[in-house]
Amino acid sequence: MRVAFAGTPEFAQVALARLHAAGFAIPLVLTQPDRPAGRGMKLQASPVKTFALEQGIPVTQPRSLRLDGKYPADARAAREALLAARPDVLVVAAYGLILPQWVLDLPPRGAVNIHASLLPRWRGAAPIHRAIEAGDARTGITIMQMDAGLDTGDMLLAEAVDIAADDTTGTLHDRLAALGGRLVVQALAHAEAGTLARTPQPAAGATYAHKIDKAEALLDWRQPAAVLERRIRAFDPFPGAGALLDGEPFKVWRAQPAPGHGEPGEVLAADGDRLLVACGDGALRLAELQRPGGKRVPARAFLQAHPGLAGRRLGTPA
Repeated sequence: MRVAFAGTPEFAQVALARLHAAGFAIPLVLTQPDRPAGRGMKLQASPVKTFALEQGIPVTQPRSLRLDGKYPADARAAREALLAARPDVLVVAAYGLILPQWVLDLPPRGAVNIHASLLPRWRGAAPIHRAIEAGDARTGITIMQMDAGLDTGDMLLAEAVDIAADDTTGTLHDRLAALGGRLVVQALAHAEAGTLARTPQPAAGATYAHKIDKAEALLDWRQPAAVLERRIRAFDPFPGAGALLDGEPFKVWRAQPAPGHGEPGEVLAADGDRLLVACGDGALRLAELQRPGGKRVPARAFLQAHPGLAGRRLGTPA
């Protein structure tokens, strides 16, 4: 089976590596254009592009796939590349571009997506973040046949994983990426054998995982401590949960709900390694923090740099 691949970040690179290791012919990889990154803002290739070039796999990087869109020349060039590659199927994982109908129709077996949730829950751009933020006990990977809707296609394979109490988006991402790579290889093997069943998604239980906005990351101390603790884990490693001290931002990377009562944002205790902040319900014990330009440090080191915090108020969004 000839497998074209469309993906961009590390999540997708893991799946591409599994497909390559399984021996599938991969005649073409689509990935997003190089982006400026780092302090020098130099153009940086995506993890998918880096892996593909290391393996000698041809890469194309259209800015759009819409033939009638802003970059029609890019779309036409991508179409010619796909036609020349003659894929039997297109595997898609966190690509980041909308696939128009001509892309879905081009391979005889269509396009198969690796989605990091148990559909129909958490359709959309940020399923891992939103599952942690919502306090879900389980999530998983769904391999689905893509259609014109947003993550609405028939399910081909799915497998669940538990969300641990200390999982961050980073740790859960790594487990789901590995699971996605394994399941998509299984799905294509079943397809080759003619044993791949399609199951329509149920109408009930659909939710949408909105893209993460940096503005969400500022902690609102008026919310319950349990909600804020989940948000801190959901926003690790990106964009990082933030707080304000005298109007200056800092990051909170680890925290635990704790008994306590006071005005939201009030520092109830700040001694030793204990930094306790009142919330709308209960309190949060902040365990790992980061000042702008600094490293992640435990609460003790943060308090040494900021003495006399007890009784002060941390900022709350307007």
